[in-house]
Amino acid sequence: MYVRSRNLFDCHIAGFAYYDGLDVINELQLGTSVSLVSDSENPHDPDAVAIYFGETKLGYIPKAKTFYVSKHLYFGHDNIFEVKINYRNLEEHPERQFRIVVRVNDNRKRGSFDV
Repeated sequence: MYVRSRNLFDCHIAGFAYYDGLDVINELQLGTSVSLVSDSENPHDPDAVAIYFGETKLGYIPKAKTFYVSKHLYFGHDNIFEVKINYRNLEEHPERQFRIVVRVNDNRKRGSFDV
């Protein structure tokens, strides 16, 4: 049975070098869950979406990818997203060391999948 992908997009963590990712860098492994937080008070971008590992701010979703996610977060629908580290290479430039994948949780009941 065909099931559509739950992946919305993947991206690098923008601004990683400017936040506290180095404090938790050894804990950020492939598959590690991270969370998204609306940062509507951001003076540079009212649609900004920050990426956190626990209480540690890692950076942001790049501006070109925030519109859809920021609107859902703003209205309290943060539980529809599943976000994980899907790329890790510490040899890269700090802005390219990590990528995340943003997926939509599938809340359909078994057997109701699209065919």
